Amino acid sequence: MCLSAVLLLLTCVCAGKVSARQKAFVPDPITGYAIGGHDPVSFFVDGYPRKGQRKHQYKWGGAEWIFVNEGNKAAFERDPEAYAPLFAGCGGYALSEGFATAGNPFIYAVVDGRLVFFHSVVNRFLFVVNKSHLLKAASENAGNVGCVPLN
Repeated sequence: MCLSAVLLLLTCVCAGKVSARQKAFVPDPITGYAIGGHDPVSFFVDGYPRKGQRKHQYKWGGAEWIFVNEGNKAAFERDPEAYAPLFAGCGGYALSEGFATAGNPFIYAVVDGRLVFFHSVVNRFLFVVNKSHLLKAASENAGNVGCVPLN
């Protein structure tokens, strides 16, 4: 890469024109679906993540989502922001510290009625015990690092 291209890229980053990650739910590289092919409604209905089925698909937030059944799919279609993880699936605690990490659908908490993923169980614990302060910090940092979904 030539020096002028590197300088241009550096200028864009410093000016805030390039985000740390794409502003969308990034599809899982293996399944091709948002949140690893897990049904986001199942976290609320069943209390744990369940794999969706391809026959129940819906596109939202720049990604394909799959669901356990038509009822869960219909609930998500009516109000996707109620069921989709906050921060486009980024880890909530890391985001409160100002940087983006991929959240793990198996390490999660429902915080103030919203699904939040974390990078580790330690991060989940630290976030939950100080949720009001850290949720506010994570929300303030989300746009800066690109952890907001496309609508």
